[in-house]
Amino acid sequence: MIDAEQVLAAARRPLVIGIGGGGDVVGALATAEACRLSHGASPVVGGTTWERMVIDPLPGPRPLDELEGELEHLSPCVGIADGSTHTCEVVFAEARMAGFLGEPTLIVDPNFGPVIVADGLRHALDVLGGDLLVFIDVGGDMLAHGDEPGLSSPLCDAVMLAAAGRLQEAGLPVLAGLFGVGCDGELTPDEVMARVAEVAAAGGLAGVRGLTPAVAERLEAAVEVVPTEASAAALRCFRGETGLATIRRGRRTVQLSPLGALTFYFDALACVRSAARLAAAVWDAGDLAEANDALNALGVVTELDLEQQRFVTGDR
Repeated sequence: MIDAEQVLAAARRPLVIGIGGGGDVVGALATAEACRLSHGASPVVGGTTWERMVIDPLPGPRPLDELEGELEHLSPCVGIADGSTHTCEVVFAEARMAGFLGEPTLIVDPNFGPVIVADGLRHALDVLGGDLLVFIDVGGDMLAHGDEPGLSSPLCDAVMLAAAGRLQEAGLPVLAGLFGVGCDGELTPDEVMARVAEVAAAGGLAGVRGLTPAVAERLEAAVEVVPTEASAAALRCFRGETGLATIRRGRRTVQLSPLGALTFYFDALACVRSAARLAAAVWDAGDLAEANDALNALGVVTELDLEQQRFVTGDR
């Protein structure tokens, strides 16, 4: 059984990746900053090339080849970004985070699907001298069954968690994490905790950590630079706010509670083999389109479907 406290304390160079796109890189910073402050680690923070449509007018994640500015390609799907990394329309959250931190960040293109993403991250671990990969979801939809009424962005999480499981299966040091229970307004806190219990019953709950004042202060500075409503909601939870709040221009309701200030850590394979049915469904997908088809076949509408529809209708 994986012990998150031992794994995180031992890591000198963890690569901590927000897996859901957009501002999940801020949720990843919570773990990275705790490793730095508590254990003297030198973490690398990262995320994906998938921004929300309020930031990026085009549907889906941007191919890494479309990015401009300073970008070092480590593989076809993984690069190292700095504050200048952009497309003609978009400055990515990872570029903003790089500017905030004053150091490069990882940026992952999920278009390639879990097999190639896993290979790319394995290479990144070698090149950067990393000793741990941590995959962080903000909200909890990485553990979705697929039938939750509020679920709207399961695809990127599913692909990235499947990649995490593949890396762990290959013997690499991997940890999955969930920051800000219910703070993305998709699964409710009750639904998320039911999924966490499912993973725990499978022997996959590795530990739980709460925000500290020092880490929260660092994240509050980051959200001034990196647009994110979900990770910002987690900080509101840490500051003691409770009750209902809205995000996504009023489209989503978040239930604020102290749960939102916690990060739950998991054995990634145990997630895939228990609650994370959508990651299991995309395990062998050859690319993002194939992964999307796999979820559609289960009756799941993904963020790619919704973005393509909104692009056609002009609803940004």
